[in-house]
Amino acid sequence: MTTETIHETVRSHYAQAARQVSDGGCCSTADEEIGPELYSALERAELPEAAVMASLGCGNPIAVAELHEGERVLDLGSGGGIDVLLSAKRVGSTGRAIGLDMTDEMLALAQQNAAEAGVTNVEFVRGQIEDIPLPAASVDVVISNCVVNLAADKPAVFREIARVLRPGGRVGITDIVAEDRLTAAERAERGSYAGCVAGALSFSEYRHGLEAAGLTDVSITPTHNVGDGMVSAIIKAHRPVELDATQAEHRPVSLAEAGCCGGAACC
Repeated sequence: MTTETIHETVRSHYAQAARQVSDGGCCSTADEEIGPELYSALERAELPEAAVMASLGCGNPIAVAELHEGERVLDLGSGGGIDVLLSAKRVGSTGRAIGLDMTDEMLALAQQNAAEAGVTNVEFVRGQIEDIPLPAASVDVVISNCVVNLAADKPAVFREIARVLRPGGRVGITDIVAEDRLTAAERAERGSYAGCVAGALSFSEYRHGLEAAGLTDVSITPTHNVGDGMVSAIIKAHRPVELDATQAEHRPVSLAEAGCCGGAACC
């Protein structure tokens, strides 16, 4: 599959999921319906129903990100906004939660959910996770919920994570990971790309990808099985205080320059 084909396949799948939720339905497949159940009853009670029902992830990154008051958090592939809204409540009025998504329908749904929840310390930005439209060293934490496996260029995602993290910043994400014994073809046999299976990295590939981007203290902890040789896992890492200049290329793009704060895909 080409990069364009992967992007369009994923965009189409999640646009349809957003439309279903907006129309009062749920997610598009039985497998995806486990997403809301990965959050506690208290967490679900904090949010609009549409934000909960639009959760198509494989874990709960908020439970592992250890967010603190005043931090800036970036959610890669923010979907209907569940993790952005939960993050915003945890970082407080002095913090900021930013959601990045490439699907207009999901961004519109997320903005609607933020307005309904009365959460104001959030922003939703349109873009690709392989090319994050944020300045270098601009966030304290990067979270993501079963999205990196959807990326067409995963090394680029890891480089972008390292670039936008501030020195000492951290990664706390959940994702589908394949056992090292499975080939790419065997992963594709177990599920689709849009279903978060065919594009999954192996444990070794994930670790090496993060480390190649300059991230350290990488840990990959399985949480539950999702198929033969496929597991949901918690992935953590840190950006060291000193990151090699070639791995943290400065890209001075402000949110305003990226089309935020006034554009249809931002709030």
